[in-house]
Amino acid sequence: MKTYFLVSALLALVSFVRAEIYCNETQACPEELPCCSLTGICGSGTFCLGSCNPKYSFGLDSCLPVPICKDMTTDFKSYTSKLLNTYTYLGNVSSADWTYSGYAMDYDDDGSLILAMPKNTTGSVLSSTRYMWYGKVSARLKTSHLAGVITSFILYSQVQDEIDFEWVGADINMTQTNFYWQGELNYTNSGNISTLDTYDNYHTYEMDWQEDYVKWSVDGVVGRVLYKNQTYNATSGEYKFPQTPSRIQLSIWPGGAASSPEGTRAWAGGLINWDAPDLEDPGYYYMSLQQINITCNDPTEGIVRNGTQAYKYLSTDSFYHKDIGIVDANVLVGNFNGTGEDPQTSTTRSSTSSSSSSSSSSSSKGSASGSGSSTQLMGSSVIFNNSTTFTTESRSQSSTSIPAVQSTAFIQNTGSPVSSDNNAFKLQAGLSSILICILGYLL
Repeated sequence: MKTYFLVSALLALVSFVRAEIYCNETQACPEELPCCSLTGICGSGTFCLGSCNPKYSFGLDSCLPVPICKDMTTDFKSYTSKLLNTYTYLGNVSSADWTYSGYAMDYDDDGSLILAMPKNTTGSVLSSTRYMWYGKVSARLKTSHLAGVITSFILYSQVQDEIDFEWVGADINMTQTNFYWQGELNYTNSGNISTLDTYDNYHTYEMDWQEDYVKWSVDGVVGRVLYKNQTYNATSGEYKFPQTPSRIQLSIWPGGAASSPEGTRAWAGGLINWDAPDLEDPGYYYMSLQQINITCNDPTEGIVRNGTQAYKYLSTDSFYHKDIGIVDANVLVGNFNGTGEDPQTSTTRSSTSSSSSSSSSSSSKGSASGSGSSTQLMGSSVIFNNSTTFTTESRSQSSTSIPAVQSTAFIQNTGSPVSSDNNAFKLQAGLSSILICILGYLL
């Protein structure tokens, strides 16, 4: 009997430590976990939505089509109640225009949304639920500051085309622009625009992305233009120009983290200071966002148009502009096991899926935990991702007038599409199984 319990314990341990399945240019996802996330991990559920890379997924239909662009203006005053958690959002585009991961707060004094980065975290990301296939997008924002802190405003596609604004906190008088094609790192693609104090002043930044050019503007003044013909590669015969539907993302992240590659840390202005005054008052690094404007300009020629609802990859030939169509198609999964091939499946998958155990926002007075939980402080509401618990501290208005938050407990938010709650659940379940088996052996 003791041998039986020891074997059971070992089997439980092996089950618990099962490795995640990775996907990349040499290895596609398996059929049981068909969707390759942009972080290179195979899964189902939310893995099969906007973060799904069709190049490395099991099949062309593993990733769901993405919702088509819609002209809109979003004012972010008192907006946190309208945000949904990225890790639990299942693709119902009518339920939210924006999702978040990390830490988001309303700052009523200037009608903005704060994206925060408390000590030793990976920051926050705000993402549009709809995609854009050419058009104009502008954001009115203030960046963060200090060495190692990066603020970003980007267009990012499922196959890793990218157009961006980025700000290095060590140089708040410079706006960096860049573009990438299908994730290919080419550091000669960057360009700079001089800007007056991006931390203390609001500026409006616009990306005008058309089929044959990109223009970057600050406060209505064009600072850089890239023409598609400038990106032609004579060796490959390709235009290495961003050309696939992209979602809009804004973020604050620690480029100067000790875990970042040396080159990234150098670009970010050096190591981030996790003991800077901002970490005492207001309690985090932050960026502020007041408004985003989106004007769509879908292509009219050279594409398949069989509907009006979604963008869909129709061919694995090259994942270029020509391989995409505008169709009427389902864009959501029914549960965390759903995939593009079977959105409503009831099948329980054997490894990574992006399920998230429902957690209540339990909190006693002055605390907030759990996605979507909120607490009032200094006239502002605050919501945090499930991975961290905070308590708020009531105090007089600080000189910065930014809501004050003090960290009392911390579990690092990796930014992975895998829900931290799901990982915690698997940890608890795995350890419980092992403990039961060991107790059975001893008794």
